[in-house]
Amino acid sequence: MSADAGPPTRLILIRHGESNTTVARVLGGPRTCSGLSSLGRRQAERLRDRIAEAGEPADVTVLYSSEYPRAIETAEIIAPALGLDVRTEVRFGEHDPGPECDGLTFQEFVDRYGMPDWHGDPHGERFPGGETLAAFHHRVGEALSEAVAEHEGGVLVVACHGGVVDAAFRSLLRLPQVGGFELHTVNTSITEFVQMRPGRWRLARYNDAGHLAGLPKETLRESE
Repeated sequence: MSADAGPPTRLILIRHGESNTTVARVLGGPRTCSGLSSLGRRQAERLRDRIAEAGEPADVTVLYSSEYPRAIETAEIIAPALGLDVRTEVRFGEHDPGPECDGLTFQEFVDRYGMPDWHGDPHGERFPGGETLAAFHHRVGEALSEAVAEHEGGVLVVACHGGVVDAAFRSLLRLPQVGGFELHTVNTSITEFVQMRPGRWRLARYNDAGHLAGLPKETLRESE
């Protein structure tokens, strides 16, 4: 960046806390998402306390959330530490499995349709009646581009989903839509990208989840 350039745009993606649908092992799309588990709320509270104590990220311009209850709850919990209201954006939602599959358990889905080929044609159908991978990546990339343009030079925080973090990697770093790598983004972890110049991004951190130390990794179901 040149010496007279303004501050770089920072994009901070936060995966939501553990969800009720994860605990129940179901496909929790926009129709059936019922918010955070008790552990998920504790995870978000840990992140809120970390932000308040460290004062970082500071000078946040906008706090976005997808319209899924689990992301909204996460954003609302951390909002007081950022001093901002939550602004929802439907395009930051997770890969939509569609009305036919939304709410199925993972086992029911596999029994009916088999295991999806996540490394195949991004325009192919993974979820019958649901969103293609290409369409998912397009809407997330579009939402990111518009948000960054609106808040150029600012600090954007987005409470979103693991799939959205993956899509952001592929969009911002100009990576292939399928294959190449696999991510396992931890609940309430922080992923940060810094814009070096228009169209050029640097990954500053991924899966920063030090605030979760001492918490269980997941909620165990009664049958387990």
